[in-house]
Amino acid sequence: MSEMTERNRPGTPPGQNQVPETPATRRVQAARRGGGDPATRGRTTIADGVVEKIAGMAAREVLGVHTLGSGLSRTFGAVRDRVPGGSKAVARGVKAEVGEVQTALDLEIVVEYGVSIVDVAGAVRENVVAAVERMTGLEVVEVNIAVSDVKLPEEEGEEPEPRIQ
Repeated sequence: MSEMTERNRPGTPPGQNQVPETPATRRVQAARRGGGDPATRGRTTIADGVVEKIAGMAAREVLGVHTLGSGLSRTFGAVRDRVPGGSKAVARGVKAEVGEVQTALDLEIVVEYGVSIVDVAGAVRENVVAAVERMTGLEVVEVNIAVSDVKLPEEEGEEPEPRIQ
């Protein structure tokens, strides 16, 4: 800054008191120069995979949801889970389309036998919308749910073991 102070700038009436410069007034002046609140400067983008993971975790929390994904995707996922270095597919059965301020989700679920599918689907929607909106700030415009299977009680432990050669 030049050696000219607020008191002797042209256009300042003589004898008029100026606000003394403090760290707080410097921050306010810097914020005005930079265009507002520092938290709003710049852009945040959220990848589809991030929203898919959040939605997958939220859907699995609902009672009555056995698993997510179709039979084929679960089989491939089980193989991937057993491969050293492979990771659990939290987003299996979830597809997200993320825009700048909104997102839409498609979920494929397997429900437990005996539960109300309508109630489970409603609870999944509520939990997914709450989690995604809270964590990302995106507006969830729709959550489409496809029930691909029902897990029967006698099927316990009958998931086919994938063969790894």
